[in-house]
Amino acid sequence: MPSFLAHDGTELAYHVHGTGEPLVCLPGGPGRASRYLGDLGGLPRRLILLDGRGTGDSAIPADPGTYRWDRLAEDVEALREHLGLARMDLLAHSAGANVAVRYAGLHPARVRSLCLVTPSSVAVGLPPTEEDWQAGLDLRQDEPWHPAALAAFLADEGVERHRFFYGPWTEQTASHAAGAEEECAEAAADGFYAPSPVTPEEVRAGLDTLDAPALLLTGDLDAHPCRLSAPAFAALFRDATPVTLPGAGHFPWVDDPAAFVSAVSGFLDKVA
Repeated sequence: MPSFLAHDGTELAYHVHGTGEPLVCLPGGPGRASRYLGDLGGLPRRLILLDGRGTGDSAIPADPGTYRWDRLAEDVEALREHLGLARMDLLAHSAGANVAVRYAGLHPARVRSLCLVTPSSVAVGLPPTEEDWQAGLDLRQDEPWHPAALAAFLADEGVERHRFFYGPWTEQTASHAAGAEEECAEAAADGFYAPSPVTPEEVRAGLDTLDAPALLLTGDLDAHPCRLSAPAFAALFRDATPVTLPGAGHFPWVDDPAAFVSAVSGFLDKVA
């Protein structure tokens, strides 16, 4: 398992899948180990999956303040330096999008492309409301499984509560959902959204300097509010392509690997 030292001396691990052009991948959660990303549906790239500090195979930092989303951008830069990449293609999932946009604004010349998958938009000042969450939970209220899944969601227990975030509920998706319990690090999750001095205006100003193209990919069955904020999020970039995958939820590479790979590869191939 390869690793490197962050600027504060914390040892961070990453995992490599596949061959070809590198694609640096940031997990969400927040605080989830990168293994849930798998091979991203068979994406034909050399995937470099970063375990955030305190998650997966990465060390716990001495300073818990470094779990915060804006501070994690420093680890992305340390990884780029370690890999020796002048510019990189960067993919981030869910909460990881907050880290990615902060990094892109701080180091726009280092980003060749930015792919945000079912992205959280808290960092740019588009936090979800209770109404947004309710709209997501109501998306499939006519399904026979809805009452039991909603009860599990509200109680925050049982794998059934994750059903709102997948398209088809199969053995594969249920297994993927079950992994969340052991893949999330509580301290990293709790520290991710700690109060930050970095304002949404500052993050947006950074994105305004970014020339690299961005892809914002969502699923039309995702209960997460990213489905609603994606159009406004995309409008913050100079060059952004919003794509919605039908029948997919919050983990579209699990729901429909072929459609996911087609969308992401098509975007990356144009950049190359």
